[in-house]
This record gives sequence, structure tokens and C-alpha cells, in this order.
Amino acid sequence: MHLRLTTMLLAGATAIGMMTGGAAAQTELRMTWYNDGIEGEVMRDLLDRFEAENSDIKVVLDVVPYKAIIEGLPVQLAAGEGPDMARVTDLGGLAEYYLDLTPHISDAAYWEENFAPFLKWLRPSADSTAISGFMTQLTVTGPYVNKTLFEQAGVDLPGEGATWDDYATAVNEVASKLEIPIPMAWDRSGHRVSGPAIAMGAKMFDADGEPALVDDGLKAMAQRLYDWHQDGTMAKELWGSVSGSTYLGANEDFANAQVVMYMSGSWQIPQFADKIGDAFDWWAVPAPCGPAACTGMPGGAALVALKDTDHPAEVGRVMDFLSQEDVLAEFYARTLFIPGHLGLAEKGVDFDTDDPRAKHALSTFAGAVPTISPVAFDLQGYVFNRVMFNALISRLGEAIVGEMSLDDAFARMETDVEQQIAEKERGG
Repeated sequence: MHLRLTTMLLAGATAIGMMTGGAAAQTELRMTWYNDGIEGEVMRDLLDRFEAENSDIKVVLDVVPYKAIIEGLPVQLAAGEGPDMARVTDLGGLAEYYLDLTPHISDAAYWEENFAPFLKWLRPSADSTAISGFMTQLTVTGPYVNKTLFEQAGVDLPGEGATWDDYATAVNEVASKLEIPIPMAWDRSGHRVSGPAIAMGAKMFDADGEPALVDDGLKAMAQRLYDWHQDGTMAKELWGSVSGSTYLGANEDFANAQVVMYMSGSWQIPQFADKIGDAFDWWAVPAPCGPAACTGMPGGAALVALKDTDHPAEVGRVMDFLSQEDVLAEFYARTLFIPGHLGLAEKGVDFDTDDPRAKHALSTFAGAVPTISPVAFDLQGYVFNRVMFNALISRLGEAIVGEMSLDDAFARMETDVEQQIAEKERGG
């Protein structure tokens, strides 16, 4: 009896040890994520599917505000305390922290074939081969209009080839007739301002490829934004409510029908489909033209692997799964995001919406990709582009609220860019 009991206890201890060992063998990975719409829910569904097929890996999805991605994540990464993976928008600016996945993915040629134009956005300037992640969405900046307000006011929408001046005239007419408080609103973002500036002729770089933010083209667009804030075309209290390079969107004002025209981008589609629905016709329109181009800025968010991870092989397995064409097709379809995958861009995505406004917006923004200026692509891929964006919006904002003249703002932009890039190159 004693021998039998001892045997049973040993067997039980062995089983517990095996269970404990199995649990300990499970690798936990952390993915830092932010949401524009429902994409976090979709990503969680996909990760649950991955975990069902890979029981040795658990992925914790940490959803944070976008501000934490812009301001908090770089601090974490610099301290070596970042997550294993993260969704980022400062694509090149954080490149020094990315893991090269090439040894840890099953088919590097597949990544090169389907993500090639965007892989270079994620590479440090001296690297031409690293594979660090993929675009969770390709975005294009551009305006939305409240088409219902145009119809109620009896004002025609400006047609093909319309300029920013044409739209400024039209939205003021609509707002005046219907007593709408804000004729035009833009995201307070240097990225958002850069596309229209390039349309006006801004080159962003000199002949040697060095940053040259302020030129006649940028001044022409900045002057318009300054004037529109003074004459009421744009509401000074929006941009004036924050300072420095702080981002501020006007999506809620637009959703509440307080804005006739809103300059933002394709990432707003899921949110507008959900929050506005059919309350009014929110209509994406092509990027207004300037003398140099009719362009917005490309961009988007990428899911990247981070080099301080203790589990590069497991991260590679997660990234391999999420980057599969069928998995990404589902992700883009459910989130209403423009695909950052060349195969899917060619085949098309069956977007999961019956909303004609969303379908029209997706078509408008996807159709804008071929018209994007090469200058805009170069700027988006520039490793220090955020320095340029921040200098542009912070100094322009100060001029708009009367803290300095526009000429002084231009001078300070140039100084900011020169000093901050020099500091970054010194490792500051």
C-alpha cells in the first residue's frame, strides 16, 4: 500500500512538473498598438487565430493612445525597454530600433515582392536590405467635404483640377449661406501641410538631397494657411488650442457637421463610416492642385519588429503569419484600409462595407496613389522627416496665433531643422 501510494505521488508530481514545464515554455510577446478605428479588434481576432495554431506563443496586444506612440514609445526604445513589436507612423525616424527579420521569416522573397516600395521607408539610411515590418495601412492625405451642405447651399463642388483657392472660395460660400461655423479645417500636422506645399512647388530637398524646408512653394502654402486663419476660413481656436508640434485633428467637428471641408486622410474612413454613417454625405475629393502637382502625402502605419526583443524567432513567426496575403486581405477588408501589399493592390480588396460613402472614399484615395509627387515619396522616406514636419507646424502655428511674424517663422523653421538634425546625427 505504501509503495503504491508513493508511486502515485511520484506520478502526480511528474505530471505537475510536465504541466508546469509546458506552461513555462510558452513565450509571451508584447505588441504596442494604437487605433484609428476598429483595427485593434481585428488584430486581436487574427492574433487569437495565430495562438490557436501556435500554442507555444502568446501575444499581448497593448492598445495605447496615439500620443503614446509618438511621444512615449521613442523614449522606451531609447532606454531598451520597448515591446517586441509595435505599430508606428514615424517609419524612418525609429529605424535604428528595428529588428531585421530576414533570418527569422520563412520567405524573404515574398516580402520583397509584395512590400518592396515600403520596406525602404523602414530602413536606416545606410541599409538597403533589411526587412523589419509591413504596412498595416497605406495612407494618402486628402480632403473630405460635407457634400450634403454643398447641396443644401446650392453650391457646386469644385471639379477636376480645382485648386486650394477654388475650394476656399466654395467652402466660404457654403458656410455663409448655411451659417456653418468652420468653413475649412486641417489636421494640425506638418505631414498634412507638406502635400499641399509640394503641390505649390515646395521641393523639400536641395540639389544634393539635403533637407531644404523653406522655399517659394512652401511659403506660398504657408501664406494661404496664415491668411485663412486670419479671415475666418479656418478657425484659429483649433490650431491655437495647442502649441509646439502637438497634433490636433478636427474629425469630431467634421463628424458633427460643423466643418464644410476637412483636410485629413484615408485613415478616417472607418471612423467616419462608424460615427457619421448616413447622417450626411461625407465625400472624399481628390487632392486640390497647385502649379507643381495635385498631390497629397503618402504614409501610413507599419507593424515593426524591435531589435531589443528576447525572442526574435517567435516574433518572426508572428510577422510571417500576419503578413500572409489571405490574412492581410481580411485585415484590410475589415478595417477599410488601403492595402500596403502590392499583390492585393493589384487584385483588389473586397472591402467589408455597404456604405457608398466609404466605398467612394476608398476608391478616391486608392486612385490618388499614382498622382502622388515623387517629392512626397522622398520626403516620407527621409529618416529625419519628422524634424521637418515638427519645425513646419510648430513655427507656422506660432505665426498664426500672433507670436511671431510669418517671415520670422520661416527663419526659425530653417534653424530648427538644421540644429535638430545635427543633434540627431551626433546621437542626441
